[in-house]
Amino acid sequence: MSLPGEVAQLEMAPLERLQELKRKAVEAQTARRAGVMVLFYPDLKLQTRFALILRKTYKGVHSAQIGFPGGSYEDTDADLMQTALRETEEEIGVPTSDIVVLKELTHVYIPPSNFYVHPYLGIAQQTPNFVLQESEVDALVEVDLPQFLSDDPLTTRVLTTSYAHQIKVPAFELNGHIVWGATAMMLNEVRELLKQL
Repeated sequence: MSLPGEVAQLEMAPLERLQELKRKAVEAQTARRAGVMVLFYPDLKLQTRFALILRKTYKGVHSAQIGFPGGSYEDTDADLMQTALRETEEEIGVPTSDIVVLKELTHVYIPPSNFYVHPYLGIAQQTPNFVLQESEVDALVEVDLPQFLSDDPLTTRVLTTSYAHQIKVPAFELNGHIVWGATAMMLNEVRELLKQL
């Protein structure tokens, strides 16, 4: 299946961010690279879920935000897919060998942290035994697929961030958490991809 791509991502981008994304596109040539995993798996009742994480509070632009398991590319990684797999194992304890990567999704540039993020869609055949990396992950957020695909989670919020004050952003409300920014953009591509099915 072809990817919905940036069109789907930009539906969840704050208006102010669209200008910034265009203006900083050139800077992306020197951006750091990261890989993240959109991991689907069956729960104990064999219903499909995917995993998000609540990041720890720290001095940084993504402090206490919802995101995907993943992180920075390291020289020992063969490629960004391996980065996403390695970081998923480190952050939520799902062994690399238990994940089948189905597709690379559309990468997204994150201006505040100067990261080019490459998301991958993967599945685990069994319910994972999650083990959270205490130094980086505050909580695991398990989202039911039917809930995500309904229109219920779609919302708009006014937020203050480390780089903007009182901006109106499109978002998803999932399990009581507001998911916005790059994570929402990547999630919207996943949502559109799954709706094609």
